[in-house]
Amino acid sequence: MARYTTLFKAMSSLTQIRQRVVDTLTSCDLNLIYENEEYLVAKEKPGDVKPGLLATVEVLINPPTVSEPATRVDLIVQNEELPLRQDNHCYRIFETVNQAIAKTSL
Repeated sequence: MARYTTLFKAMSSLTQIRQRVVDTLTSCDLNLIYENEEYLVAKEKPGDVKPGLLATVEVLINPPTVSEPATRVDLIVQNEELPLRQDNHCYRIFETVNQAIAKTSL
């Protein structure tokens, strides 16, 4: 199973962060399949690649605490593909979403 993760820190409100992440996932042509206040799951639209290659994107939004004043946004992209090459489908989706989130002003 291919799995790629990254972490962002943001100073915006939780509502703004969540909305920007939702907008970003949608702009990356991903379907939002589950959401609550602090957790989002999006999946690649079927049809372009084999079902085992479809990537799932999970976003966990950790609210600020006393010891950590910034909001942590954990991004996980995974699929059933064996990562035999560094440039695989899951990694390309990870890079696309990672760059799109990095360009937003969280």
